[in-house]
Amino acid sequence: MKAVVWHGKEDLRVDNVPDPELRRPTDAIVRITSSAICGSDLHLYSKLGIAMKEGDIIGHEPMGIVEEVGSEVKQLKPGDRVVIPFNIACGSCFMCERGLQSQCETTQRRKWHKGAALFGYTHLYGGVPGGQAEYLRVPFANYGPIPVPEGPPDSRFLFLSDVLPTAWQGVEYAEIPPGGTVGVWGLGPIGQMAARIALHRGAGRVLAIDSVPERLAMARRHGIETIDFEGVDSVVEVVRDLTDGRGVDSAIDAVGMEAHATVVGRTLQATKLMPDRIGALLQAARSLRRGGTLSLSGVYVGFLPLFPIGELFDRQFTIRMGQANVKRWVDDLLPLLTNDDPLGTGDLVTHDLPLEQAPEAYELFQAKRDGCVKVVLHPNGR
Repeated sequence: MKAVVWHGKEDLRVDNVPDPELRRPTDAIVRITSSAICGSDLHLYSKLGIAMKEGDIIGHEPMGIVEEVGSEVKQLKPGDRVVIPFNIACGSCFMCERGLQSQCETTQRRKWHKGAALFGYTHLYGGVPGGQAEYLRVPFANYGPIPVPEGPPDSRFLFLSDVLPTAWQGVEYAEIPPGGTVGVWGLGPIGQMAARIALHRGAGRVLAIDSVPERLAMARRHGIETIDFEGVDSVVEVVRDLTDGRGVDSAIDAVGMEAHATVVGRTLQATKLMPDRIGALLQAARSLRRGGTLSLSGVYVGFLPLFPIGELFDRQFTIRMGQANVKRWVDDLLPLLTNDDPLGTGDLVTHDLPLEQAPEAYELFQAKRDGCVKVVLHPNGR
């Protein structure tokens, strides 16, 4: 089969690799019809080579058609259309029973002190072959795959794999009061959906911060107020001016370690004093009102030096964070994926490309060229 394979920093290729096979009676083999590129895949592309091995298949936002199931799989059958959550969870352990599937104790990566195994996301999370491929072996197939109906295009359901549950959890964790104001930092796919979900769930006002014109325009199409951080002297001051000096009730950091901070922050990062770029995180924290809630959906790794913990303590923040527990939120999300499309899933994908163009797609996405917000790859054409 063909698959997107990691060969080194910014060196992805579409290679011919062996087809996956059933290894356990609870496995399934899925023929992939669509597989999206996630912002966190860019970390693998350019930053996290230390945790990768040449030949790794990447990708963790797939869906497709069940081709084969193991002898103990009773919930699926060949021909079923399914979305595959990015975290691999058993569904029956202590953590899964509490809705913390991203911490599944059965697949947890104890050697590296990490949570549940992930598809296509480094050997820190199990080194499991990913879904940017023609076929995917899916463990725990009685629990993980999400059956979806035939008919609507893949783009209606594909984002159940990651984007929608991550955004929903980000809003849930933000604890936005009814009619309250929330700030969303970053208007990539997660930020776009978090902003829309916040409005859908009763936020009175959503302020979204980014600098890419196409991302800002997309957010405005969905009733979201935007701030171009490159067009203002201080995002924090602008947010405070827009909220009568108080700050937002809740803040969602949908950027993570991809954030480009101030000149000082970039200098600290370059000199190893700030290994992760935390400009968006600092802005979000300092734009919160006292007693507000900070929700982190963007991916962070490593340590955060120079983080103002004393300031956060003084201002009595609540902070919630973590990988999305995909299956926990599916029952909330599926009823919204109707023809009415209240979350605007039809207005997120900017680039549909064949799998063979994955290397070019990663370059495009990383550079944010050509209005690129979300790329979906199709192994067998559209």
